[in-house]
Amino acid sequence: MSRKGWGTQRSMNILLTNDDGIYFDGLWALYRRLKEHHTVTVIAPDRERSAIGHAITLNEPLRATVVTVNGGYEGYAVSGTPADCVKLGLFELLGTRPDMVVAGINPGANVGININYSGTVAAAKEAAIYGVAAIAVSMEGFAADHYDDAARFVRKLTEKVFQTGLPAGTFLNVNIPSVAIDAMTGVRLSRQGLPESLDVFEKRVDPRNRTYYWQGCETQRFDASPDIDGTALAEKFISITPIKCDMTDYGVLDQLKDWEIGI
Repeated sequence: MSRKGWGTQRSMNILLTNDDGIYFDGLWALYRRLKEHHTVTVIAPDRERSAIGHAITLNEPLRATVVTVNGGYEGYAVSGTPADCVKLGLFELLGTRPDMVVAGINPGANVGININYSGTVAAAKEAAIYGVAAIAVSMEGFAADHYDDAARFVRKLTEKVFQTGLPAGTFLNVNIPSVAIDAMTGVRLSRQGLPESLDVFEKRVDPRNRTYYWQGCETQRFDASPDIDGTALAEKFISITPIKCDMTDYGVLDQLKDWEIGI
C-alpha cells in the first residue's frame, strides 16, 4: 500500500486527463473541484479519442501545446492518446511525480465489456502500471448534466485514496449515475460484469454501390446480481470497481502446469 496513514491536510499534485479531448466540459468540471484543494495539471488529448483503448503513439511525433480554455484555464493539448498523455506527463511535462492521476469525467458508462475499450480507463491503468494511484471516472449517458455533483464526489474519493492508498498495480474504475447527487441511491463496491456480446453492424451501400458498415452497440444487459457494475449503476448507485493491471489467470496457470507441455 502507498501513502498509508497520510492525512488529507496535505494537498496533492494531480495529473488530470480524459479521452474526450481537452475542451470537454466533464474534464473542467472535475478540474474546478479538484483545484479547490489540490494542484492540478491538465494533460489531455487535443481531440476526442474515445474507445481507443490502451493505444500509444509510436510511429509519429507527439506534440504538447499549452492551450487556454473556458476563459482562462490552461492545460497541455497532446496530439496522442490518453495513455500517451499519462506517459508524457510522468516522464517529461511534470516537474515532479504526481500523487495521483484522475481520468474523466467521461460521458457514457465504462462498465462491463466497455472497460476493455475505454481510453479513460486506459489512462488510469497506464498510471497504475508506473505505481501512481489512479481513478477513472465515467458518467452514465451521453447527455450528462450533473458533472459538478459527480466532481464533488470524486474529489472526496481522491482524498480517501490518497489517505489510505491502493495496492500496487490496482486502480479504481468509477461510474456515476447521471442524476443529481441527492437522487443517487448510494455507493456500491462492484465487480466487472461480463454480459453477452451485443455488438451490431449496420450494413449500408454508398452512391458507388460499395458496401460499408457502421459499428454500434446495443445497451449491455446485466443479470440481477447486485455486485455487478452495470447493475449497480442501473439502480442509481455510484459503482466503484478495483481493476488490476496484472491480467494473468492464475487458476488456469496452475492447471497448465499439469498439461506437461513440452517441445
